[in-house]
Amino acid sequence: MSVIVILLIASISVAALFLGAFIWNIKSGQYDDEYGSSVRILFDDTSKETKTK
Repeated sequence: MSVIVILLIASISVAALFLGAFIWNIKSGQYDDEYGSSVRILFDDTSKETKTK
């Protein structure tokens, strides 16, 4: 029975650690790019063409 309590405490602490890291990433602006990814595929990458010429 004590092993179950230890594993429960360990799993809750690991989940809390991941939740804290996720909240820290959101507050630091990790997921703020709402425009770049959706528009990036629409434009050609001209930097490769200018380097070969």
